[in-house]
Amino acid sequence: MDEIFGVMRSPNAIVFGNGQRHALGQIIGRIGTRVLVCTDQRFAASTAMDEILADLKSKGLDCLVFDGTQAELPLSSIEECVKFCEGFNPDVIAGIGGGSCMDMAKLVSLLLTHGGPMDRFYGEFKVPGPVIPVVAVPTTSGTGSEVTPVAVLADHARDLKVGVSSPYLIPHTAVCDAELTLTCPPGLTALSGADALTHAVEALTAISHPRTPELSQQRVFVGKNLFSDQHALAAIRAIFKYLPRAIEDGSDANARSMLMYGAVSAGMAFGVAGTAAAHAIQYPVGALTHTAHGLGVATLLPYVMAYNAPACLHELMAMGDAIGVTHGTSEQIVLETIELTRDLCARIGIPRTLAGLKLPEDKLDWVAEQSMLSARLINNNPRKLDVEGVREIVQNAFYGTH
Repeated sequence: MDEIFGVMRSPNAIVFGNGQRHALGQIIGRIGTRVLVCTDQRFAASTAMDEILADLKSKGLDCLVFDGTQAELPLSSIEECVKFCEGFNPDVIAGIGGGSCMDMAKLVSLLLTHGGPMDRFYGEFKVPGPVIPVVAVPTTSGTGSEVTPVAVLADHARDLKVGVSSPYLIPHTAVCDAELTLTCPPGLTALSGADALTHAVEALTAISHPRTPELSQQRVFVGKNLFSDQHALAAIRAIFKYLPRAIEDGSDANARSMLMYGAVSAGMAFGVAGTAAAHAIQYPVGALTHTAHGLGVATLLPYVMAYNAPACLHELMAMGDAIGVTHGTSEQIVLETIELTRDLCARIGIPRTLAGLKLPEDKLDWVAEQSMLSARLINNNPRKLDVEGVREIVQNAFYGTH
């Protein structure tokens, strides 16, 4: 039997529930008095933002709002925000919006605390110490950035997106109010939920590293463990049940809340366990097709599960149990679990193949080779991967063979 081992890293507090955004003034007021709010133009123009700012100001907080966050978070946007708040000297940074807004808050906090250039922090454990406290408020149920130690950005000096991973980047507090997702359109709800599902499945099936005392001190992402498994299974249960409901009826408050619970749980899972092949392959696929991250990882997910199945039968059986697949041999349960995952993705509008993402057929080898550059993700995969193995996944995902 595998020895029992667990790592759990999380915000100081996670405040979850409808209406909890109205506690922001009290929460932030206990941390500091000068608040930089990082958001995007859409949310900045909303009634909800007006209410939040009024609440912050009523608590005597000095607020500065940066609403220039862009999707996929280009480095130039982060540098623009740092310049924008020159002289303001915030002692709290609030990221309010989707994953890019929360990642913006994390990375601006990093640069304001430790200075640039940003590329000196790329990778794991490169952040030298604590940063300005971040309060994260998600308005989509997807990335899990509100609870994770990673922020992703697009550096145009590089072909693929890059990440900064450090426990210091975990937000001080996450305020998760599903009422903020009620206006999230069906397409974005689907992509965000599919991203969260992929986080959960890849965390559940991640490699199990040797449980040395150095593991948690030398790796941000330690592989699957006691705690990440529980968070991953909770996420899988919630997302399978409530994602279709939230897409079909965006006003279903219970579905919205449970979907956000799933996304937060998935973030808690992959924030320590890490992700694997689906994420490694999505980076070059996304770079070529200019398609959303959630769309790419979810298209790949069933093919990655099928490839990895021989190395993680037990975990996929546990996933099957979580979604109600309980009868048959272990192989039958795993096959049905993968098929139900494929069906869920198709039901919410995820293409069945990489060809459906308009990936050029003559770029399959390039995608496989580029995927290998994401060494952390490749090495976190439960079944050992070389370029031939990645090529097999990519070809299956392109042609729809499995």
